[in-house]
Amino acid sequence: MISILARRSSRLRHVLGIDRAVGFTVLARGWTIVSGAVTILLIARLLSPAEQGYYYTFSSLVALQTVFELGFSFVVLQLAAHESAQLQISPSGEITGNEAAHSRLASILQKSVRWYSVAAVLMAVVLIVAGFHFFAAHRQASGPVAWKLPWIFVVLAAIFTFQMDPVFSFLEGCGFVPSVARMRLAQAIAGTALAWLAFLQHHGLFAPGAIIAGQAVAGFGLLFSKRHLLVPLLRRRPGVHIVGWRSEIWPFQWRIAVSSICVYLIFPLFSPVLFAYRGAAEAGRMGMSLNIANALGAVAYAWINTKASPFGNMIARRDFSMLDRVFFRALVQSGALLLGGEAIILFVLFFVGQHIPRLASRMLPIPLFALLMFTVFLNHVASSEAAYLRAHKREPFLIMATLGGILTGISTLVTARLWGATGVVIGYFFCGGIFYLAGGTYIFVRLRRRWHDSSSDSSSDFQELL
Repeated sequence: MISILARRSSRLRHVLGIDRAVGFTVLARGWTIVSGAVTILLIARLLSPAEQGYYYTFSSLVALQTVFELGFSFVVLQLAAHESAQLQISPSGEITGNEAAHSRLASILQKSVRWYSVAAVLMAVVLIVAGFHFFAAHRQASGPVAWKLPWIFVVLAAIFTFQMDPVFSFLEGCGFVPSVARMRLAQAIAGTALAWLAFLQHHGLFAPGAIIAGQAVAGFGLLFSKRHLLVPLLRRRPGVHIVGWRSEIWPFQWRIAVSSICVYLIFPLFSPVLFAYRGAAEAGRMGMSLNIANALGAVAYAWINTKASPFGNMIARRDFSMLDRVFFRALVQSGALLLGGEAIILFVLFFVGQHIPRLASRMLPIPLFALLMFTVFLNHVASSEAAYLRAHKREPFLIMATLGGILTGISTLVTARLWGATGVVIGYFFCGGIFYLAGGTYIFVRLRRRWHDSSSDSSSDFQELL
């Protein structure tokens, strides 16, 4: 009986495409969704509508760290994945294989640590000053809110996780994807526990910073466990095999940076703009709805982003047939699960609206929320196509990401004043959903065929897209 159940469980995991990395990632994001429901209840119970607006706007403004990160984490992951394809890295951290690749791997880690150390200082100064200016300029008529200390706390906590992120990406590129995914689960649990403690102590606006502080604590645990790999690499002298910033990193990084800023600043823009034009309450409704939709999208994206490192390895070995099999299977699995999850969320929201209208009033109306979640699905498909192409250490989505971000930003600024959250969501659907998917799919089909059919340099593709 046990063997039959084990075989059926193994077959189900194969059909769903759940390996260790996906499993831990789904558990982490599933925990985020489930715990998020509890957090929503705590917010509705313990925070005023105005404080809810501050709560979600804190998270949106902290996401501005994308500007300082400049897409370097993804670059680090792919560079490490391509170099580690020529090496053997034991679980204990011992590296054997090509000496040049070993030195280049060390150079990648060293450059990423230096970059993020400088960027963290700049980020802290800019975010604290920008946050003080923003909240002081948009005081709420509903009464004073003690936001200064919570804002400083969330920024300081973000500095620590910001500096750890490139090392996590490096470890993923070296093949430790399950370890990083397990750590992400620990981060989710630790962050939630500290946030709930803040709520129960009636310091709810400290909860966003507590979440990030919990993530930092869990992250330190993984870094300590991998010290036997990381410390020797940080000490190793790359010599003549140093990775050139201008020749190898920057041409890829600046494109990823622009794309990341344009795409990831779309979501943080919604709540602050609504906060400024329509007040904290409407910003809070958008923030809560967007968090739920994006959390579900993040669960589905686990099937893709946990394979970014294997994609890079397959491309380095030019095993394109395996690359396509793994990618398209993951895309179908993740897309189907995302649509099913969105249908369940809508049903639950309808039930809540019938029985707990006070809680439902903290969310967007169901038709608007459904359109928001469908846009997340469209964005999931386009983002998956982008991840596939970017694993080639190239960024052909620059123009699409830039145009999509600019159009969505303009739409948000214009429609938020006129129609509030309704205009913002509809604008996002057309600009960040339909437009981004149509253009992205055209690029994906065209360049996938060209890059795999020819071994020649594809830099001309950039010129065509730029």
